[in-house]
Amino acid sequence: MECPCGSSFQFEHCCARIHNGILSPSSAEMLMRARYSAFAIGNIDFLYNSFHPSTRRFQNKQDIKKWALENIWLGLEIVKSTTLTVEFKARYQDLISGAQYVHHEKSNFKELQGTWYYVDGRLI
Repeated sequence: MECPCGSSFQFEHCCARIHNGILSPSSAEMLMRARYSAFAIGNIDFLYNSFHPSTRRFQNKQDIKKWALENIWLGLEIVKSTTLTVEFKARYQDLISGAQYVHHEKSNFKELQGTWYYVDGRLI
């Protein structure tokens, strides 16, 4: 299976290695791509654990699961990537209505003791 992150690599040689803890993301963009892939395949634990410890306590696994599983994830476009931010567009289709949407966000990331985390994001 091609990796949902859009890298053109096979999933098992790309984001699956990050999801399984074999490889640590080396940048904010790499974590962003792994998070998108986690939404696409429903890896809720990875999504939850990739939140920065300072914001993780405000997250609800059931809400993450609902958002991930009630949509078909159609594609990821990285608009702009810096050391600590990633602006992206995630295309998805609502399973109930069939409507397609674009989630356009500027995400903030932090590295803590060699591990990258998602902090928060702002819709654009």
